[in-house]
Amino acid sequence: MITHIEGRLVEKNPTDVVIDCKGIGYSIHISLHTYSELPDSENVRLYTHLLVREDSHTLYGFSTMVEREIFRLLISVSGVGASTARTMLSSLSPDQVKEAIAYNDIATIQSVKGIGSKTAQRVILDLKDKILKVYGIDEVSTTPSNTNKNEALSALETLGFTRKQAERVCDQIIENDPDATVETIIKQALKNL
Repeated sequence: MITHIEGRLVEKNPTDVVIDCKGIGYSIHISLHTYSELPDSENVRLYTHLLVREDSHTLYGFSTMVEREIFRLLISVSGVGASTARTMLSSLSPDQVKEAIAYNDIATIQSVKGIGSKTAQRVILDLKDKILKVYGIDEVSTTPSNTNKNEALSALETLGFTRKQAERVCDQIIENDPDATVETIIKQALKNL
């Protein structure tokens, strides 16, 4: 029904925003990913999903159409509600969610608070074909840097760092040096963690 809202950002919190659209203030629930993409106060456009329940009408807003589409896919899975989907998009970027589903990465999905192994398996089972078809991800393609990154992440986790924190640092290192070896990634990550 409401596909996007464009207006002046009046209030910005990590979990929700208020957008003034021609004198009407819309309260919109957002993920941390969308929060980090938003400017502090100027005109913004959020792509929205209206969730209608017996007791409430709730607007969820996303910085990109891709994030909104992933949210819609997630809430289509039995046992995954809007708040769980929002938590998942707050803990992981839309690309990380897509890749985790495409590559059967149950550990990444399970790392999200509130998602157990059965739910993680159901998310992958229900959405893998849709993700592969819609986003054209090649199931078999794993680049050497992904293998190096995964090995480095395992080593960093063994050293006691959280996966989320280590992954963020490793992604930055690989972005700057796509051909980095496992040792290089670990050494640079230890300097930045």
